[in-house]
Amino acid sequence: MAAIASQTVRPVVVAGVVLGIGLGGFVDGILLHQLLQWHHMLTAYDHQHFAADSVEGLEVNTLWDGIFHSSTWLAVVAGLALLWRTARLPDVRWSARAFAGAISAGWGGFNLVEGVIDHHILGIHHVRDDLGGPLAWDLGFLAVGALLVVAGWLLIRSGSEQAGAPAR
Repeated sequence: MAAIASQTVRPVVVAGVVLGIGLGGFVDGILLHQLLQWHHMLTAYDHQHFAADSVEGLEVNTLWDGIFHSSTWLAVVAGLALLWRTARLPDVRWSARAFAGAISAGWGGFNLVEGVIDHHILGIHHVRDDLGGPLAWDLGFLAVGALLVVAGWLLIRSGSEQAGAPAR
């Protein structure tokens, strides 16, 4: 029993959070930037020079979207590296529920940090600028992020308890 008490799900959670950050960024970039085309990285920064409805503006935004996607790709690679390292640790208690919760929390954390910094502090883009103005969309993005963090935390907690290991 002493060996089980010393086991932890923490490395699984850390890897899941980092993966969640990268995957959340991918969903934002692929869904909102590319498929729905609601915004690009700089569409609200200087509408005259970075407007998505001009060739020059779209070229600059596509470059910055690519830089954004590169950073989210690096987060996924880092998360996979952490997960690989975790698989080799002897004192890890694996929990699918805690791992899923960690991904959710990382994704939500991405939404909160990116939303506060890019949408509110820097104002370089908004989720949408039409349909009633950007504030409601930006606040909705933050609300989804907060819900993902809370749901993730609850899953991590219950997954840690289920695995019989402290989250440490």
